[in-house]
Amino acid sequence: MEKLERYRAIVQNLLLDCARHKPAHGEIEIEPIFDQERDRYQVIHIGWHGKEWIHGAIAHMDIKAQKVWLQWNTTERDLAAELVAAGIPAEDVVLGFHTPFMRQFSGYAVS
Repeated sequence: MEKLERYRAIVQNLLLDCARHKPAHGEIEIEPIFDQERDRYQVIHIGWHGKEWIHGAIAHMDIKAQKVWLQWNTTERDLAAELVAAGIPAEDVVLGFHTPFMRQFSGYAVS
């Protein structure tokens, strides 16, 4: 259980850091959304940019079967590398947004 708690803390800290960076344009709010019961973690942008409504995840991670699944990343940061630098082994990081075939070439876990 200690491993899971450590992974949760790393994921949450990383996403909270992502949430500190407000877009330079529009009236956009940044919302970290953490569901610890189901181990789903996101940061979303929501608000107006001129006449355009903005709503969507900029980063999304899940913890499944003792691995961190990076499901979505539209930031300029290499969140997978940051997870590893924070102490999560590369074999416990899955790039969920890549096909299973392509994951084998990523240097991270396949599933």
